[in-house]
Amino acid sequence: MKAVLILNAGSSSLKFALYPLDGELASHPAISGQVEGIGATPELTTRTADGHKSSEPVLTSSDQLEQQHRDSLAHLFRWLTANNPDLDIVAAGHRVVHGGERYSAPVELTPQVLAELERFVPLAPLHQPHNLRAVHAVAGLMPGIRQIGCFDTAFHRTQPVLAQTYALPRAMTAAGIKRYGFHGLSYDYVARALPGVVGERAHGAVVICHLGNGSSACALREGRSVASTMGFTAVEGLMMGTRTGSLDPGVMLYLMEQKGMDARALTKLLYKESGLLGVSGISHDMRTLLASDAPEAREAVDLYCYRIARELGSLAAAAGGLDVLVFTGGIGEHAAQVRQKVAEQSAWLGVRIDLAANAADASRIDGEESRVAVAVVPTNEELMIARYTVERLQLL
Repeated sequence: MKAVLILNAGSSSLKFALYPLDGELASHPAISGQVEGIGATPELTTRTADGHKSSEPVLTSSDQLEQQHRDSLAHLFRWLTANNPDLDIVAAGHRVVHGGERYSAPVELTPQVLAELERFVPLAPLHQPHNLRAVHAVAGLMPGIRQIGCFDTAFHRTQPVLAQTYALPRAMTAAGIKRYGFHGLSYDYVARALPGVVGERAHGAVVICHLGNGSSACALREGRSVASTMGFTAVEGLMMGTRTGSLDPGVMLYLMEQKGMDARALTKLLYKESGLLGVSGISHDMRTLLASDAPEAREAVDLYCYRIARELGSLAAAAGGLDVLVFTGGIGEHAAQVRQKVAEQSAWLGVRIDLAANAADASRIDGEESRVAVAVVPTNEELMIARYTVERLQLL
């Protein structure tokens, strides 16, 4: 089986999907799954196209995170080969969070490109190191295989200059301190799928809310990004699972000057101790919070929804109106209560939802009286990466 391997590496997990190439790129993976628990007790979980699931522990030679990533990939390759004797992996495609100003399209990951991408690690410390580690691991396990990097920032390079600019001295802007935006692979996929859900409205003023452990929202016109909530890093904008979202910079100055916090402590606070987890004191997982009766859990959910509704107004202004509101991502696709709360707070924009359709996670959830089409569109970043990999390497 000739196929492309798609990898999405995180700090403690490694998601993968194997897409067959048989005259055309398959729309569904033959095999998909993930290694979870990297850094502790890794376990490989797989699912085949016919729905068969399996799981097994990953044996590691070290407790070090980098070595466990390599061991996990090696285990995955052995499993794929053992269960698919005719497997021919012709290329690998990777999600790479930050491409900076230079990389606005998928690119082959040569040593020179990888060296440049290492410079963006401080801008995406939760993601970039692990994305690049997977690239190096594949190169060591499968020498000579061509690898493509697809960037979460690329989709937003269509934004007007004003939408990308901070009110900083011009020299800093020229040095690359600007709003990049993230979750671009998800927005790209949803934007392409949207006409099939809402028709011609998809080409008008659209706001897509990608809601998950990492959350953001993006305004589009004619299917192109015109503004986004995330900026220089993936910590700006909406409240997230463990990230603050937008925060008055004066708070950080205060914590530095009055509480003695250094850069490392602030990084931990902003990225790992805040958001739903910090406000609730219970969990970063929306499912846990929605199931809880604790007032702290309700407050965390309410604040999360308030921040979305508030940013929705800002993005509607950037888009020049609101024809379509889209929910995607793990929370956006499955948390009906979150969608309902956001819709209720956005009634002034003409948003109304059908409660029964919303509860059923239907693809269209707008009510009859709604001036705005409201859709739930499952994202598929892996398929988007597969498409770009095949296209970039001209594999078909």
